[in-house]
Amino acid sequence: MTLDEMEAFFEKYEDEHYQFDRVPIKISARRDLHVFILMDRLVRSNHVIVSSAEHDEIWLDVDPEEFAAVANEGHIQELVRCGVRYDEDNFCMFV
Repeated sequence: MTLDEMEAFFEKYEDEHYQFDRVPIKISARRDLHVFILMDRLVRSNHVIVSSAEHDEIWLDVDPEEFAAVANEGHIQELVRCGVRYDEDNFCMFV
């Protein structure tokens, strides 16, 4: 998918933020770990996944273009249900 399509899917599912209980197959019982594992499975890296943090928000070190190239709509819905947002070309979430 393109970055525009990915952004549209984030907007489409924005009303499902923090509905982790609706994720059908959990890779972890913890929503933050679920996000980290899912993103690592889709975009492999040897870098730490949290690129920065400020107050109660973290930004994830996952390249949006690489992610969009391998992700599908279901992946985006899962991330949103875990509390991930796509904002200003970055993935971020409150902790």
